[in-house]
Amino acid sequence: MPYSPEHDEVANPLRGGLRVRRIPDPCAVVIFGASGDLTARKLMPALHALDALGELPAQFSVVGAGGTQYTDAKFRELMKDAVTKHCRIKPDASGWEPFEQGLRYVSGDFADPSGFQKLKAILDEQDKARGTRGNRLFYCATPPMAFPTIIRQLKAAGLTVPPFGDRWTRVVLEKPFGHDLQSARDLNKLVNEDLDESQVFRIDHYLGKETVQNLLVLRFANSLFEPLWNRNYVDHVEITAAEELGVERRGRYYDNAGIIRDMIQNHVLQLVNLTAMEPPVAFDADAVRDEKVKVLRAIRPIVGADVAKNVVVGQYAAGAVNGQDVPGYLDEADIAKGSKTPTFVAVELAIDNWRWEGVPFYLRSGKRLPKRATEIALVFKRLPHPLFAKGATMPNVLSIRVQPDEGISLRFSAKVPGESYRPRGVNMDFRYGQAFGDEAPEAYERLLLDALRGDQTLFTRRDEVEQAWRLVGGLLDETEKLEPRPYEAGTWGPREADELVERAGRHWRRL
Repeated sequence: MPYSPEHDEVANPLRGGLRVRRIPDPCAVVIFGASGDLTARKLMPALHALDALGELPAQFSVVGAGGTQYTDAKFRELMKDAVTKHCRIKPDASGWEPFEQGLRYVSGDFADPSGFQKLKAILDEQDKARGTRGNRLFYCATPPMAFPTIIRQLKAAGLTVPPFGDRWTRVVLEKPFGHDLQSARDLNKLVNEDLDESQVFRIDHYLGKETVQNLLVLRFANSLFEPLWNRNYVDHVEITAAEELGVERRGRYYDNAGIIRDMIQNHVLQLVNLTAMEPPVAFDADAVRDEKVKVLRAIRPIVGADVAKNVVVGQYAAGAVNGQDVPGYLDEADIAKGSKTPTFVAVELAIDNWRWEGVPFYLRSGKRLPKRATEIALVFKRLPHPLFAKGATMPNVLSIRVQPDEGISLRFSAKVPGESYRPRGVNMDFRYGQAFGDEAPEAYERLLLDALRGDQTLFTRRDEVEQAWRLVGGLLDETEKLEPRPYEAGTWGPREADELVERAGRHWRRL
């Protein structure tokens, strides 16, 4: 379509987000594991924010389910405290009171059928009192081992319905989805025995972040970038997911999982998929997820001798982060004596397809690094014959900041004021907060709203989960044989991670 001035008046698609209002159907949300930390810090604040913004139907209810014995009144009190502490929109009397009237709680063991009969009775009551019309969103904020039990109990209690007709049932499953390829396959098989794939929403909160979603808009809504997004112009891609924190209170889980299971298999590979995917034929769930799976299939497996060459694992030792002394990994609570679990990994990936042949993807993720930051950076090729001074040989870089301070930056060369043609690298910077003024919605707000609408675009499909585990599984088998390199807390990982990129004359970006 040719350009015309009136196009400038079209609303920026980035402003849309939650404002493209399509109110979900009346429904009840059931949270299994409602007494847990995820519900208090993320789920209930997200639901309250959506309600305060007018994104939820008036006929709405939330039922908590868990092993802790709460009355409805106690559950409401705890949820108000959680929302006050963690929600970006604080509760007030006019908004909170109608919302809390839809909060109910049922206690019981997930293995006990009687608890699900109580749940069914409460949901039937809510259909009459709140007008929720038999539509249910079941959210499993529990360890994965509880998923099959919950889903089978729901079916036995008559709480699931087929994906057609006037009523709907959807189930949201938190990560990690499996521990390896076989466990993921087994879990998928169990889930799909009782539910159609269209009813299953495997959640990865990274896909709910505004900047991750904006990566698709940046690529496919701008004629400036898409022609350059390939091996002809891009020298390499760097993806960093860094954390300041250690294992905190997750020592027992983390020592069994490690950085590859905890970050690479899900969050980081999602960023690889969205960066490397081809344009989908349409912006719908299946088309987008088809292209993501193609990327995973094109990634060259790292096996045998290539592991020692292309992978570096590390484990943090005592050091200082933000001026505070912190213990080493082996001194953290619930960590096995002499544990070899890696807390840092750097990987060089190759994608064997037409677009990315010969372009290395460098991934790194770790705990107790100098700062919390997640970034995708496309580093473009250097000029074949620079005309100016040495500064002009610096490559152009397009960086997408996922967190914190969400935004996009483009580095290019500009002339320093004066008579000589002396170039210097400068940044053209876009920041969400400054550009739009409004506070960006939390990731769980977007993902919960999409689940309530039945939109699976930002959720992971069965074949995508299994393909990610297939890729990571071999890597896990081999890295378990490697000795993790020690690195001081508060640094950017072991020296070997720098050598991984420096051998090709490159270097990690300073974040």
